[in-house]
Amino acid sequence: MLAVAARATEYNAWPVWVGQTAGETSEPVEAWSSAGPLFFHQPIPAPEAPGQTAGGFRPLYVQKADSAHGKLDTYFLYPLFAYRSTPEGHHWSLLSLINHYSDSDHPHPGMPSTEQASGGFDLWPVYFSRETDDAATSYHAVFPLYGSMTKRFGMDRWTWVLFPLYGRFEKRNVTTTTAPWPFIKVLQGEGNHGFDFWPLFGWRAKDGAYREQFYLWPLIYKDEHALWQPKPDVKLGFLPFFARESSQTGTSETYLWPFFGYSDRSAPVHYSEVRYFWPFFVQGRGDNHYTNRWGPFYTHSIRKGVDKTWMLWPLWCHQTWTDSGLNQTRNRFVWFFYVSNKQQSVRNPALAPARKIHLWPLVSIWDNGAGRKQVQALSPFAPLFPDNEPIQLVWNPLFALYRFDQQAPGDRRHSLLWNFISYRRAPSQREFHLGPVISIDSGSSANRVALGCGLLGLKRDTPESHWQFFAFEFKRSATNASSLP
Repeated sequence: MLAVAARATEYNAWPVWVGQTAGETSEPVEAWSSAGPLFFHQPIPAPEAPGQTAGGFRPLYVQKADSAHGKLDTYFLYPLFAYRSTPEGHHWSLLSLINHYSDSDHPHPGMPSTEQASGGFDLWPVYFSRETDDAATSYHAVFPLYGSMTKRFGMDRWTWVLFPLYGRFEKRNVTTTTAPWPFIKVLQGEGNHGFDFWPLFGWRAKDGAYREQFYLWPLIYKDEHALWQPKPDVKLGFLPFFARESSQTGTSETYLWPFFGYSDRSAPVHYSEVRYFWPFFVQGRGDNHYTNRWGPFYTHSIRKGVDKTWMLWPLWCHQTWTDSGLNQTRNRFVWFFYVSNKQQSVRNPALAPARKIHLWPLVSIWDNGAGRKQVQALSPFAPLFPDNEPIQLVWNPLFALYRFDQQAPGDRRHSLLWNFISYRRAPSQREFHLGPVISIDSGSSANRVALGCGLLGLKRDTPESHWQFFAFEFKRSATNASSLP
């Protein structure tokens, strides 16, 4: 959620400035915000990578720094523009359509991680370039006029001239030449050979490995693979009347494709399935594999350890599975309008479970089961982009009308209207702020009531002392701070 953790002391001059400190004095400030959620600086709670901070002017400009690893991420109206700098190099992107990278060993979109590049620039889908120490892997390509690219889009090399008039694709020493694409294709290399006159007919084969052919694509086809086996894998079809798949481990047939058919598989696990007017009525039984579908009213399936039930698809879904020593339970209503996730230890089920609940776009709730809790309302982005950190950092706080943060049982902080109203309760301390109007600090020993951020107020340093009037005391004194618990 990237929420600011509850601090020991807060100075509230909302909307000009709101700051939280780690200690009872007003220094040093660990997190602050101004103009509501717009201007800010805060540490990022990341136990696995401490020392990260973020700040800027939401949503126009936000910067995230990881000083321990020398990384810097900068966002301008994310996802419009993003820039990343690391000790290895830098990369920037405009809507992921205009991309530049330099001296980076991080994989560029479309480039395998094994490739090292000294620089490159892409202007999708017109211009692509890469500069390396090797002329064989450097290129400048203009699509669709002319180009020859290496290690991009899953190909070892892709060459074109006035595409689709001419194209050449190379992968694992197998070359496909097309002129024009996709109508005429010639396949050759490493014992492979083939010819397509799409969509009328086509064939490709490798002796002892496979044979493929089609007529009036995709209506008539026959694919044979693993020819070295006593019983090769065969797929054939005369659509929409009949389709069949067979191998050493099973058989599947479909009639009036894709509506009626059956499957019978013996390995890697036994499984038999019958389909009536697919995908609505499907019945399947097997080892650790089960399907009972009466769509869209009811579906229950067990597949690869995931037990899933749909009611009135896509209204309600219930899932259970086990992963990394945790029993997982997920409930969803209309995909993302309501999402509830629960995690519980397999080895120690007596431990409190961790939960995450989203009621889009009203509220998001996090509970790690060990005393750490967070609540935010409104929350339109958390369920839609659960793993997108820039979205959570740049956009999510703009809608946080209310936030609740519990660091541990008994240590809680409530915030309303971007810290205009805040209340923190710790085991031996209470703190309340109504913007710059009034602030109340109370503990087992010291108490302080301030108006106008300290323009006027009353304070008591010890339970035995009398209340004292003060004026123009905008910072908590060290004496007063030291007497707090």
